[in-house]
Amino acid sequence: MASLAIAIVGLPNVGKSTLFNTLTKNSAPAENYPFCTIEPNVGIIPVPDERLDKLATISNSAQKIPAVVEFVDIAGLVAGAAQGEGLGNKFLANIRECDAICEVVRVFEDPNVTHVAGKIDPSSDIKTIETELAIKDLETVEKRIESLEKDVKSGNKEAIRSSQVLTNIRIILNDNKPAREANLSEDDIKAIKELGLLTLKPVIYVLNLSEEQIAKRSHPESSDEGSPTNVGTANKLPDSSALPQDDTIVLSAKVEAELNELSDAERKEYLEALGIEQSGIELLAKKAYEVLGLETYFTSGEKESRAWTIKKGATAPQAAGVIHTDFERGFIAADVIKYPDFVANNGWTGCKGKGLIRTQGKDYIVQDGDVILFKFNV
Repeated sequence: MASLAIAIVGLPNVGKSTLFNTLTKNSAPAENYPFCTIEPNVGIIPVPDERLDKLATISNSAQKIPAVVEFVDIAGLVAGAAQGEGLGNKFLANIRECDAICEVVRVFEDPNVTHVAGKIDPSSDIKTIETELAIKDLETVEKRIESLEKDVKSGNKEAIRSSQVLTNIRIILNDNKPAREANLSEDDIKAIKELGLLTLKPVIYVLNLSEEQIAKRSHPESSDEGSPTNVGTANKLPDSSALPQDDTIVLSAKVEAELNELSDAERKEYLEALGIEQSGIELLAKKAYEVLGLETYFTSGEKESRAWTIKKGATAPQAAGVIHTDFERGFIAADVIKYPDFVANNGWTGCKGKGLIRTQGKDYIVQDGDVILFKFNV
């Protein structure tokens, strides 16, 4: 499958572009004023995966190619965007083209960085963005229901199905809830897929803290009542009802930017000092896979070791098609080694000697971490 695209959204001056710059080691403008980002900046970042490093070492690969995620830094949203405020419809159209939404929410306080609403209120900021997306979706849904009326009256089955699904979604949207809460079946989603509804997209919430807040979360016992880490928004995270905890990443865009400038040894030392096992960027890439229902399989040999992205539940031919459509069309079989076996037995030769290579057919469901060699005939 093509690289997945994640739209980075949020109110102005919440740290979106700083995070994007870190993700891509790019130079998107990050000045302190609303609408600094006008055209969406696009960057491709590798998905960190230690398994790929080990495979490349074992196979003595000439190249190591990771899976990638495409991040799109989109101009800051303001209340009224659905009616054209700020960059309005341009902003919303850019989100529509992405697979998921990464919503950056400001928790850090900084008197030198203005907040568009005049105060730090994470829950309110989340509500503002959710409302604007829902308003735009409601407009889209109502227009489509209206356009389907003639075909519905004539008895067109597809039109009737689409209209029924959209009517259910309209009820949800009018109740100030996202379309993804409408309990839609896969067939329901297919019936309205071309609309690209914004509130149907998976959302990852990124709470952007200061370095002090990150340290306090990891070492709460180290802060005194009078210390700087115990004031401001150190504990002022959005309440639990504001967002699903499973889809939330807590990081500091400023810390992530600093980590980018360090050597591997210095990065490790800095993370340990903060009490963090993984950087926020690594967690975000993994969370993107999780919310989109994706997993990774590998190919590995002397030429290259490579990570490939597939949907969970993909069959062997579908996984082969990610490499090239000819592989899926002419699929014969797949030689599969489980990643732990590949590592423990030093690659293909060692696994062959122990009978650990399994030849799988068209019905095999590829598992995360499988190392595969496809056989095909076109």
